[in-house]
Amino acid sequence: MAQCVQSVQEFIQDSFVPMVAVLCSEDADRVTRKNNLNFSELLRPFCRLTSEGHLRDPSNQIQVVKNLKICVSNIVTEPPQQVVTRRLLSEVVSASQPAESSVANVITAGDYDLNISDRSLKASLPWYNSWKETLMELSTSKFYTATTPWFETYRETFLQSMPASDHEFLNHCLACMLVATSHENAPVEQFQKLSQEQHRIQHGSECTYPKWFIPNTLKYYVLLHDMGEGEEQRAESIYEDMKQRYGTQGCYLLKINSRTSVQSSNEQIPDPWSQYLHKSNFQNQEMYDESLTGIVNNMSVENSINAPEADGLDLPAKDAPCKTCNDHPLRLDQTSAHMDGIDALRAPVSDGKKVPSASSTHGACLTLNDHDRIRQFIQEFTFRGLLPHIEKNIRQLNDQLVSRKGLSRSLFSATKKWFGGGKVPEKSISELKNTSGLLYPPEAPELQIRKMADLCFLVQHYDLAYSCYHTAKKDFLNDQAMLYAAGALEMAAVSAFLQPGAPRPYPAHYMDTAIQTYRDVCKNMVLAERCALLSAEILKSQAKYSEAATLLIKMTSEDSDLRSALLLEQAAHCFINTRSPMVRKFAFHMILAGHRFSKAGQKRHALRCYCQAMQVYRGKGWSLAEDHINFIIGRQSFTLRQPENAVSAFRHILLNDSKQAASQQGAFLREYLYVYKNVSQASAEASLPQLPLPCIQSSATRVFFGHDRRLAEGEKQAASHVSLDQEYDRELSQQWRELEEQVVAIVNRGVLPVTFQPTQYCLNSQTDNMRFPLAVVEEPIIVEVVFRNPLKVSLVLTDLSLLWKFALKEFTLPHGSEASEIVSNEKDVQTSSQKDLITTEVISEFCMNPEETKVARLKLLPHQTGELHIRGVVYNLGAAPSPGDDGTKVEGSVFSDGMFVRGRQDLEIQGPRLNSTKEEKTSVRHGPDRRLDPIITPPMPLLEVFFINFPTALLCGEIRKAYVEFANVSKVPLTGLRVVSKRPEFFTFGSHTSALTPLSPGASENCSAYKTVVTGSSSSSSSAVATTLVSPLDFGAGGNGSQPGVVDIPLPDSVLQPGASIQLPMWLRGPDREGVHEINFLFYYESTEKTSKMSHRVLRHTAIICASRSLSVRATACRSNTLPERSMERDGSMLVFVDVENINTNEAGVREFHIVQVSSCSKQWRLHSCINPVGDKDSKLTSRERGKLCFRAIKCRNQEATSNAAGRYTFADINLGNEQIISSTTPCADFFFRRCQTTELKKGFTTGGVSFGQSGSLSDSEGDIASVVRKCSEVDLNIVVLWKAYVVEDNKQLILEGQLHVALQTIGKEACSLSQKEEAQEMVLLKFRPELPPPLVRPSTEQLSHLIKTNLHYPESYDHPFPQKSLCMVPVTLTLSNCSMVDVDVVIDLRHKATSPETLEIHGSFTWLGQTQYKLPLKAQEVHKLQLTACFIHAGVYNLGTHRVFAKIANQDSTCEASQQSSMPALIVVNSI
Repeated sequence: MAQCVQSVQEFIQDSFVPMVAVLCSEDADRVTRKNNLNFSELLRPFCRLTSEGHLRDPSNQIQVVKNLKICVSNIVTEPPQQVVTRRLLSEVVSASQPAESSVANVITAGDYDLNISDRSLKASLPWYNSWKETLMELSTSKFYTATTPWFETYRETFLQSMPASDHEFLNHCLACMLVATSHENAPVEQFQKLSQEQHRIQHGSECTYPKWFIPNTLKYYVLLHDMGEGEEQRAESIYEDMKQRYGTQGCYLLKINSRTSVQSSNEQIPDPWSQYLHKSNFQNQEMYDESLTGIVNNMSVENSINAPEADGLDLPAKDAPCKTCNDHPLRLDQTSAHMDGIDALRAPVSDGKKVPSASSTHGACLTLNDHDRIRQFIQEFTFRGLLPHIEKNIRQLNDQLVSRKGLSRSLFSATKKWFGGGKVPEKSISELKNTSGLLYPPEAPELQIRKMADLCFLVQHYDLAYSCYHTAKKDFLNDQAMLYAAGALEMAAVSAFLQPGAPRPYPAHYMDTAIQTYRDVCKNMVLAERCALLSAEILKSQAKYSEAATLLIKMTSEDSDLRSALLLEQAAHCFINTRSPMVRKFAFHMILAGHRFSKAGQKRHALRCYCQAMQVYRGKGWSLAEDHINFIIGRQSFTLRQPENAVSAFRHILLNDSKQAASQQGAFLREYLYVYKNVSQASAEASLPQLPLPCIQSSATRVFFGHDRRLAEGEKQAASHVSLDQEYDRELSQQWRELEEQVVAIVNRGVLPVTFQPTQYCLNSQTDNMRFPLAVVEEPIIVEVVFRNPLKVSLVLTDLSLLWKFALKEFTLPHGSEASEIVSNEKDVQTSSQKDLITTEVISEFCMNPEETKVARLKLLPHQTGELHIRGVVYNLGAAPSPGDDGTKVEGSVFSDGMFVRGRQDLEIQGPRLNSTKEEKTSVRHGPDRRLDPIITPPMPLLEVFFINFPTALLCGEIRKAYVEFANVSKVPLTGLRVVSKRPEFFTFGSHTSALTPLSPGASENCSAYKTVVTGSSSSSSSAVATTLVSPLDFGAGGNGSQPGVVDIPLPDSVLQPGASIQLPMWLRGPDREGVHEINFLFYYESTEKTSKMSHRVLRHTAIICASRSLSVRATACRSNTLPERSMERDGSMLVFVDVENINTNEAGVREFHIVQVSSCSKQWRLHSCINPVGDKDSKLTSRERGKLCFRAIKCRNQEATSNAAGRYTFADINLGNEQIISSTTPCADFFFRRCQTTELKKGFTTGGVSFGQSGSLSDSEGDIASVVRKCSEVDLNIVVLWKAYVVEDNKQLILEGQLHVALQTIGKEACSLSQKEEAQEMVLLKFRPELPPPLVRPSTEQLSHLIKTNLHYPESYDHPFPQKSLCMVPVTLTLSNCSMVDVDVVIDLRHKATSPETLEIHGSFTWLGQTQYKLPLKAQEVHKLQLTACFIHAGVYNLGTHRVFAKIANQDSTCEASQQSSMPALIVVNSI
């Protein structure tokens, strides 16, 4: 129960005080009216005595009376009407609102800190959930207990307004003041008239009200003298006459109105009457009639909306709570007149309270001396008149009772005998008859005992009062006078509690019996309510809060909503004051109290109760309870003409994920729209407020800079570029960035500019948004906003558009220009100036289904350069009619469907968390996110790219010719067009020079991608080999600082004019590996007019190619053992074996492959001839077939290798069909050089660094030796196999063509076209290893075995007459050729003999004659012939290749000596003749 300002003893004493009536003459009333007061009102602030009074009880003991208060009131002969009393109680409760105070009214209840005041509205704020963490010290702090002044005012008014009853005398009048003035002609006669009038009222039959305590009422004569009018001497003389007539204790001269008008302007006198006047006499019927009109009018306003009772409010706080130790999270800003969203419930009180006029001043003619005179008058009246009168009547009543009952003279001593004797068992209420209507005559002894008890109680003689009440209670129960018995029980319990020293415990069961009797037997709820109020205060003082709460809850009923609301509220306070606070019970009963307050018309108190309960329900997962409370608060606020508060309440319901049914959510939404519309209409502000629906996922907002590109037309395929339909891929974005950096570095001479900013067409939460993005004037900006509808009802947004601010700025000036005045469309008024700056697209209707997440793409088109800031979205919010309602309204809703309100939502995006410095790592800081703040730059060229006949599927190595159309769709010329890709080997735009690409007559006829010439016959013979010398620079390769992935696209005059377009051929080659390949193209271009903000633009395209298997080519180079016969072969020759396998499995409908040509590309070697059988002109391979080709390769002539310029490649073509493909032209040479560059880059990453590190650590001689040895086995010959494939597609035969590359690097080592296995090996080589000192590198044995080439010259058949001559001697010439560029020491050992039985069996045995071991020095490239003689003893076939050759580099130790590769078998046939 709420804490009262008074103690319980003070409260009970002030509830039962001596009643004094006042009867004034007309002149006396006139004198007091000068102060805007009647006589009783004049005395009211001074009716509490400041000194002690004394009287003697019947046993002659002195009884001290402390802090006595009397009640002085005018005589009203009509009893108060019940309806007027209820109206008065409603008025005083409505007028009493929580007091303004500088201290927050906060109490601690368990784990909760509850703000028990009207400002507890802030306790329902979202940040309330963090109260525990922010103010843990509150658990040990001393808090202010909650006070409820409206309840105290109600209780005081209720007790004062109780009508006098015949069964008790506590509110009967004990005395009557007769007041006349000294200015009257005959004051004494006036006193006689007043005395007669009082006697008529008390003893006459026509007046039954007021009730009088005893027949012989004390009459006290007061002579009122106006100091400003009459003579003081006359007043004194009249007073002396009065003292002679009435005695000194029965009259008094009161002098007032000492203040003059001159003094009134200079002196400020306090006004003690103002706090009492709102409790003005309820008997004044005229005042009640006036207030009734006000209350009825007000209640008609409050109940103008017939809404069901519902609930709660979440109110946004403008300022964050102060975190000092004195501030509590629930404490309100006391300096603020009202809160954000709630006007503190302290808005002008319209609940029927009459606001007094400011000009009505009380006590205007009274001075402080007059105040003291009035105070002295009350003291004299009480001590010299009232208390002696009460003492006298107590003695008389005591004597009467003693004499009538024949008892001892002292009833006080006699009652002890009564209590000590046998007790009569009391009957329960259920056993008693309903005799509440029984009446005792006034002279009945039982009533005399009760009258004596009441007199003792009024003068604080509680011991004697308890004895009398207890005696009277027995008598009443014996007579079954239940109304009288209940009254005696009630006062007996109160007297027992108030006895000093507490001689006996408080008999709570007396009170319970009395309440039950009043309520159930007597049907008198007024008396039952008084009894419950007294008992609850007593139980509360004894810390029996649960019992007090139970008692208060029992007193709730349907007959009085106001009483029930107040008692439920007090019960709720009792629950949080128990030893273990029951916070949830507190909240539940506050909800019940709020409901009853609302039914009683007390909307403000109802709103307060719901807001206090919200403190407990918030954040606990009870969403339905929160919705209910918020809904009620919204409706109550709207009823109290606080629409802003109602909007905040409904906003909270709609923001959370509600578990309500769809129909209820629809009702919430419609009411929110109705309230919001009233707020917007009443608000004079032009800015739009924030809307709660739909929810916007700000971090998911995407911004796209670009125009709507043309789609594919016929065979044209538009570049994919960037669109909002593509998902963001971080790895892919990094690849695009690397490509852009690569081409920008090439353009800027190999250096990336410091101001380089990668182009980002689509910004999202994963992109780098730290910089201001760049947009181009007259190009649209599309903002993708993600909306989420959290409700189960459909939403309709109309006139949806973006809000923006724009600062006009000119970037074409040397240093820019200052930003001009900022233009904005936030006021929702379109002007011509706004349209000239930016065109804003408006979506007329945007529908959202229940619980749907939907994307809206909103467009802006800037027309001027400057700085743009996109702030949010603006739209009309409406609720679509529920499909299940058939167009009918939800029950309880007063609003119709189809209502729209206009508002906005801001796009507030939090940037990434900073984590670079130590300070940023130890704190939470976020960087900016500027995706919504683009800079509008001057016009730039805009490129569109279309691909014509671009394939989606290719065979591995297939060559296809396509066309690319470049179109400039802007108003600015375009230049510097380039394309960059990570897969440069996939495409080419042709060579730089046209001299190397002669037109072929058959090229157009056969529709071949190659340049071809028709030949008459097969070019298998060596004389038909065509050779061409080509520089890599002509094909964009081999230049200093060049990047293989960056290709310049040839444009006429290097410029593409606005609106112009051009088509260029583009050759494509299928990837060497099968599978699906994504190939990225980045087109780079610039403007002819340089701007400070944007230097270039790019266009992206991703090609998806599905590569199928075609051929597998493997090649091996072997050194030829024959001696060069022609001059062209003197520099050396070798054999090249090409193994071709058809690995296609008819995936693309391929029937067969034809090897039409084999070409070589090398700086040192070229193919010379094909030595395959002449009969097979065309090599045809069907599925899974394999063929082997053998070619002779020779070194290029010196003039070929060194003519024109070093580093040129020799292309040699060996045609196997009827057409010769010119391999040294586009596209064959392009793809060859691009593949070479790609291979060299890979080698540079894998082996280049290692080899350089090793050679750097060797001595010069060792490095030279290693190089010389390595060159002996190196070949560096590239084989290009050109093929045609015949494909059946749609019953048509197509001819596909392509080329495969094989790079021969080492003699004897097989090379093949790129395979998955080899790629994996290359990736292994990329592993980083710790840097160790490189070991000593010596030429390997395999490398040393290629220093010397040997060849045996002998007759293949030799005839010898063995019968005549047994020994046959055959001359053999051994030719030794030094293949290296250094001197070599050679050892020839002829002692080798075949030991293998198989060898002996096959080849037979022979011997060498003469010297069997030679040691010869050979100079570089020297050829030496050694004459040998082989001896045979019988005919047969012999292998002469049994010799061994060892070689080492001159001046090297023998450890470097290595056996040379054995020559081919040298067979000789020896015949016998």
